[in-house]
Formats: sequence, structure tokens, C-alpha cells
Amino acid sequence: MEPVQLEESGIAAEANEAPDGEVLGKMIRDARKEKGLTLEEAAKAAAIGRSTLSKIENNQTRPSFEIIRRLMQTLELETPQLFVQSAQSDISGRRDFTRKGQGEHKETPTYDHELLCNELTSKRMVPYISTIKARDVTEFDSWVRHRGEEFMFVLSGELTLFTEHYRPLQMRAGDSVYYDSGMGHGCVSTSEEDATVLWVSLEG
Repeated sequence: MEPVQLEESGIAAEANEAPDGEVLGKMIRDARKEKGLTLEEAAKAAAIGRSTLSKIENNQTRPSFEIIRRLMQTLELETPQLFVQSAQSDISGRRDFTRKGQGEHKETPTYDHELLCNELTSKRMVPYISTIKARDVTEFDSWVRHRGEEFMFVLSGELTLFTEHYRPLQMRAGDSVYYDSGMGHGCVSTSEEDATVLWVSLEG
């Protein structure tokens, strides 16, 4: 187990903080309770202090991306929406760039995400390329849902998009869909090779 980092300071740590703490805290608390974990158990599994986790859940501290990564892995959260940063910024004319294959990878049991243009410290959209590893909807413990809206474009392969209020949607390379990401959703690959998609999540 890696060393516990109770506190980070300085410009680098500040740049990697994830604001919108009330939403983040509720998401983490709900995921922890859904897995039946106590504060102590979840904190130990994520290699952070119990008090740190309690403060995150109650919006009393701003965790670094490193801590969020640990919690995301521990609680098996599916969505990169945890990595979205505050839209409040007085800066205009910004730009970010990611070379092919050099995004930040985050793998879950059902998806393999490559986060793109991840250097900006303040943004509302989260672009990422995902490989759909899931082959059956039963591989999801529960619906994936998060605040905001989402656009998905199929880059390769074929898949089925399952949503809470609609019939399953079969999609293939070149197809696209836009939906409310607060509605439960999940994708499974149906082609021989795992399907890949471009997702753009917009925080609501």
C-alpha cells in the first residue's frame, strides 16, 4: 500500500484540486454506502485518513486529483466526471492539447478511459476516449449516472447503449447520441472487437 498523504500544498497541489466539493462529497458518500463500507474501511482501502474522507464527504476540504483517483478506484466509480473541474474562471483564450495515445488512462471493470486535454485547471467539459470492455449489461453493478449532459460518438466497432427510460440503442462506427447523463446509462460492446467511443461530458 502506498504511503498515506494527508496534505498537499503549493501551486502543483492547488492546480490539481477538484472543486464543486458538495457534489463530489455526496457522490463519494453515496458510493461508499452503496458498497456497505464504513468511513474507516473506505479510507483504509484508499490509503487516506478517516478524517480526510469525512471532510471530503462533508465538503470541508478540497481533495487533490491523486486522492480522487484512489477513491474512484476503491469505490469502483465508473465516471470520469469526478475529474471535472470548476467552471468558474476569469481566464479567456485558453488552450489544451493531447497527442495521440498520450491521454491519462483510467480503467474500470467495464470501461478503459483515456482522459484528454487534462491540463486545464478550470473547465466544464470533459472529453475522453473510451474502450467499452463490458459485454453484458449485468456487468454493471448499477446504472452509471452523474450530473450534466453527455455526447457520445462511436469511433469503431458496434455497441448497445442502455438507458433508464428508453429502449436499448444499437450503434455502430459513425453514429452519435446526446443525452441527459443524470439518466441511468451504460454501454456494452457487441462487435467482435471492443468498441471505442469519444465521450464529451458537460457538467450541469
